[in-house]
Amino acid sequence: MSALSDVLDWFADSSHWEGTGGVPNRLLEHLGLTAAALGIACAVAVPLALWLGHLGRGGPFAINLSNIGRAVPTFAILVLLAIGPLGFGPRATVTALVLFAIPPILTNGYVGMREVDRDIVEAARGVGLGPLQIVRTVELPLAVPLLMNGIRLAAVQVVATATIAALVAGGGLGNIILLGFGTQDQATVVAGAVLVAAFALAVELLFLGLGRRLDPVGRLRRRA
Repeated sequence: MSALSDVLDWFADSSHWEGTGGVPNRLLEHLGLTAAALGIACAVAVPLALWLGHLGRGGPFAINLSNIGRAVPTFAILVLLAIGPLGFGPRATVTALVLFAIPPILTNGYVGMREVDRDIVEAARGVGLGPLQIVRTVELPLAVPLLMNGIRLAAVQVVATATIAALVAGGGLGNIILLGFGTQDQATVVAGAVLVAAFALAVELLFLGLGRRLDPVGRLRRRA
């Protein structure tokens, strides 16, 4: 009970909510890292997944290549980037997180495109639709559930992994956890972990709702 009381006291302390080291500022930093990494990863992986899925060629190679990169620990990549050309700070963190976020988006987007019924695609081609029209009006809407699932997984993973940004002066909620370890303050460590977990849960729910809204088939089923 004393540990829980210490954590509650930490949240009740107004000094933890003020200044550059306060919770609001650290949360904004964490949000910025997450949004930047996820936005870049989507800009790279989504078009590539749609293109490879539409063609039906090169997808397994691209997925395996991205998964090889995923096998490398994100912390190791972050350290190499930080001591390399990017230096300590947000740039190294965002780059590492982008490399971490691409595999689930690319994999799910490609699988979603390939699972579209080929008879529907051939029917669309038969009525005169061009490749881009088929992707936009047929394949992409049907691939949305799996694609959004990949983006959701990437977003939650990025939120959780962005805590290591504190180790290379990248900002974010990880600084609170790092401060707790540095001062041997268990309440600070737990409070930082709770904030990260709450943020990850909020992102999970946000993308679940967004996926439901963007799924045209799901909308039709709910109306029916």
